[in-house]
Amino acid sequence: MNPPNPPDPAAGDAIIVFDGVCALCSGWVGFLLRHDHARQFRFAAMQDAAGRGLLAAHGLDPDDPMSFLLLDASGARTDSDAIIAVLARLGGAWRAARLLRLVPRWLRDPLYRRLARNRYRWFGRREACYLPPVAERARFL
Repeated sequence: MNPPNPPDPAAGDAIIVFDGVCALCSGWVGFLLRHDHARQFRFAAMQDAAGRGLLAAHGLDPDDPMSFLLLDASGARTDSDAIIAVLARLGGAWRAARLLRLVPRWLRDPLYRRLARNRYRWFGRREACYLPPVAERARFL
């Protein structure tokens, strides 16, 4: 039996695959839920079937995910490029995050990866996946 095809983002929408047991990552999702007034982001925990499928479809190991994944009409982005793109899509003052692209990726991504490698040690790990507020559950795959 073949696994279902991972979902593709609809036009104008974006899918964020995040670590659902990471306290930092769950906090990031909460931040986005509060600040994404256009409701353009949907979310998939990398511990769930949809998140695992999206990671695997984009060459990331679902059993050892060390990257944040953003999927939108522009394609797939990871690491610091994904973070910058998400912040810029929030609009308003958050668009200034685009200036971070002036910092070469070879400098940005190692900093991101260090944070990713140490996220449980520095910020903690939850026993169970992040549960979204009832009003936001439709935004989760």
